[in-house]
Amino acid sequence: MRVVDLDRDMADVIPTGTTRDSAHLFERMTAVALALATPPADGSVLDVASGFGQDALALAARGLRVVGAEPSARMSGWARLQAASAAGAPPRYVRAWSDALPFADASFDAVLCKGALDHFDRPERAIAEMARVTRGDGRVVLAIANFGSFACRAARGFDDVREGWLGRPAARGRRHYDVPADHFTRYDLALMREQAGRHLALDAVEGISLAWGLPAWTRLVERLPEAAARRALRALDGLARRLPRYADVVVLAGRPRRATATARSASTSR
Repeated sequence: MRVVDLDRDMADVIPTGTTRDSAHLFERMTAVALALATPPADGSVLDVASGFGQDALALAARGLRVVGAEPSARMSGWARLQAASAAGAPPRYVRAWSDALPFADASFDAVLCKGALDHFDRPERAIAEMARVTRGDGRVVLAIANFGSFACRAARGFDDVREGWLGRPAARGRRHYDVPADHFTRYDLALMREQAGRHLALDAVEGISLAWGLPAWTRLVERLPEAAARRALRALDGLARRLPRYADVVVLAGRPRRATATARSASTSR
């Protein structure tokens, strides 16, 4: 039986420090996802699984009307505290589940779900709900961790050689390519396209970062002078954009397919 934590605050998983490759990954993922999810001036955006509200605040700072939907009362509380001291019109936060969004059809110009879809118990129903509440000429933007990435493949291959050929014991703890306990779906690009494509007419698929988390790469980037590290990270990011199948994160965006965008009808067929 799956258990959903309705009072999660992420305090146990937010790092106190970060490596250069991690900082690059999160900065690029945020920049690309928010750019794709920004409608024309004064547009409306729904941030699904809005968490502490950083993305909702960033969108509101662009002059947009933003609603954050988050099931955790604790995280929504923190988001409201941050919004209270922000300049401009703050986001509005509602307690809501991704697979049953409490909004009318075609309510928003854009819907964003960044780094959360693989945490959902029913991710495809959530995509259908996002499509339902997006206007016909609007856009749904999904940013998803890719467990078919080059880094995951390389780490798995290394472990296969280490354990199978060299006879060394398996590494303890979660390996780079293992899905964390709080993830319900192991996504690769094919599954992302399959699920999203049933509800969205995809017009953007962009890979973010390459080789993130591989120990040798992380150590190299940390040892390089800052300017050289930035160039190296940008170079691999360029490869990731051209080869999203191997990227560490994939950002997908598309307009709703109205024929299949009603989540409730989609859920009855599955």
